[in-house]
Amino acid sequence: MTNEKGKETPPSYTEAMELPEKSAEKQDPAEMLTLKFTKMKVIKNLLVVSVGFLFLFTAFQSMSNLQTSLNMRSGVGSGSLSILYGALVVSCLFVPPFLIAHLGCKWTIPLSMLGYILYMCANFYPVWGTMAPAAVILGFGAAPLWSAKCTYLTQTGVWYAKMTGKTEDAVINAFFGVFFMIFQTSQVWGNLISSTIFKKESTESNTTNTTNTGQECGANFCPQSINFTDNTNLDRPVEDKVYIVCGIYTGFAVLAAITVILFLDRINLDKDDNKTSKKVSPRLLISTFKHLIESHYQKLLIPLTIYSGVEQAFITGDFTRSYITCSMGISNVGYIMICYGVVDALCSFIFGRMVQYVGHIPFFILAFLVHGGCQIALLLWIPNPDAVAVFYIIAACWGMGDAVIQTQINAFYGYLFTDNTEAAFANYRLWESVGFIITYAYNDFLCTYIKLYVCLAVMCVGMVGYAMTEVLVRRNLSESRDLSNK
Repeated sequence: MTNEKGKETPPSYTEAMELPEKSAEKQDPAEMLTLKFTKMKVIKNLLVVSVGFLFLFTAFQSMSNLQTSLNMRSGVGSGSLSILYGALVVSCLFVPPFLIAHLGCKWTIPLSMLGYILYMCANFYPVWGTMAPAAVILGFGAAPLWSAKCTYLTQTGVWYAKMTGKTEDAVINAFFGVFFMIFQTSQVWGNLISSTIFKKESTESNTTNTTNTGQECGANFCPQSINFTDNTNLDRPVEDKVYIVCGIYTGFAVLAAITVILFLDRINLDKDDNKTSKKVSPRLLISTFKHLIESHYQKLLIPLTIYSGVEQAFITGDFTRSYITCSMGISNVGYIMICYGVVDALCSFIFGRMVQYVGHIPFFILAFLVHGGCQIALLLWIPNPDAVAVFYIIAACWGMGDAVIQTQINAFYGYLFTDNTEAAFANYRLWESVGFIITYAYNDFLCTYIKLYVCLAVMCVGMVGYAMTEVLVRRNLSESRDLSNK
């Protein structure tokens, strides 16, 4: 069976069921794996992947939210995150096909999770000698982790669409919507843990000079000129509490790996038999850049994909430190980020279900308006610890926009590049990581208002690129219909 580009494609679930039955001696083990999948098993595996990532990122996302505040003075917080995403860029061009070819999607996921466990452990003693190596290992594990997840969900989504008669775009959107709905609740549990443990025990320790806070926090926050003596909100919590948080997060990361090992089913991919993937090679590097060169869609989506990394790095690295920690203290970071996570999760699910009725365009417009409004507000607003509601409103609005960016870009990639998901998602992780790297790299050197201008500029360019992609897609579909009618 070949697709429109002449490339061989694996049989769908329904087509596989229609193949002549083979004797047990002649039945191919990989084919038997495909035949065993039912609708309920597909849904079960979708939930297992989602819950596994929920446990893992309950630890990692919450720790990332704290890095720029917790390890501010040494610079190892934002520095390790920049190193992490730098390693991820290198990894995504070489490691995913090697691991997935040898281990399959199932076993690639828990093995990659080991890097996250090491990073959690490194935070017990956060110096460059422990954090930098752990960040490199995590970065090399993150690429195959996300590639395996995206490939797993896309492949099973295609099978489920064939089983149910629904369109692949609708099913893939729904699958990523369910995944991100569950995944984003990790912001709730992880941040609730950190805020509860770091909560200050006396009202006296919460007192801060409001005048100084207004002058040095928010858009005016400049890491190079901050005065730690005048603002006690920036002090690191006592070590005992830090150890408790790190211990709990490490436990969640271990639980994530155990969940996937015990409950996720192995799936068969056509590339499992590709012997060229059995060794580390520049194959994915070549296919990634070949895909980039040949696909006009991919080129146009680069700025928006970079923005996905920029906006996530800003909300977790700059908003948490420049606005929340600086004006209210680190104990409030978790509570406000819970609001961000809840809204993000709910909108991920709702938008993932609604896109089949209204399409991608209205949601990207919504993200542009919401994130643009938030960034302008953050430029003009001077954070006041007495106006607590404003912090939650901004976090909620940012979560709504992030829900669109995360679910719709993932689903859009899956829809546009169904025949070349590996190279496409490698490009996705590569360019998103570029956004993370740049943002975390300048985190300790630029004032917040400059970072907001950068964020606005990248978003505007990204949305223009997305709009042009939609125009090209619709034009090509129209031309294809005209040719088929003739």
